[in-house]
Amino acid sequence: MASRATPPRFTGLVVQQPLRDRHCAGCRRGPLPLLVMENGLPRCLDCADLGHLVFLPRGDTALTRRSREESALSAVVVRFNRRRGRYERQGVLVEEEALARAERRCLADAEARRRRRMRDARRRAAEDVRFTEAFAAEIRRLFPGCPEVRAHAVAAHASVRGSGRVGRSAAGRALSERAVTAAVVASVRHLDTPYDRLLMSGVPRHEARRRIAAAVETVLRGWSEEGLGSTG
Repeated sequence: MASRATPPRFTGLVVQQPLRDRHCAGCRRGPLPLLVMENGLPRCLDCADLGHLVFLPRGDTALTRRSREESALSAVVVRFNRRRGRYERQGVLVEEEALARAERRCLADAEARRRRRMRDARRRAAEDVRFTEAFAAEIRRLFPGCPEVRAHAVAAHASVRGSGRVGRSAAGRALSERAVTAAVVASVRHLDTPYDRLLMSGVPRHEARRRIAAAVETVLRGWSEEGLGSTG
């Protein structure tokens, strides 16, 4: 039976982690790391017939729940928090075999989750490949003179999952002409003009864009003419 100081929200058997040295009123052993209060007197786990149980610290909710389900006998372990003025749960005591069975169940679940994550990863990878192909095809439709390798490179860069790039925007996923064109313009700006060098030399971004606007337009105009495979 638990001490009257133990809050009623802890149902069932309650074991305490004492804040000061306590000795068993029955066998006189101590100091006790864990004790049970019986009629106001501390008892060690052996005298309380709980000595065969093992301690499972709090933290893993699923493991704790399953351990208690598997265990014919269990107890809640609490410790008094002086600052908060209340007893707080520290873990549970359960049968060793029950804990082992619970661990196997949790491992089986973990393996199932791992397999599901692998399946989801393969599915997302296939979706990404299809989307990149569709994005590249739309680039080629809008800019038939764009080299096929370049179109795929632009599409792959723009559509990286979680990148926040234009290909992953709502417009990009819808393959809107504006989004696809924006991806192509960005690629041309960085790879076919001195834009990056201008930025590195301290030219403000808007000014750098103004300076290379004509070069970008020349490349796009060349790619818009069907049959041209390069800007040269």
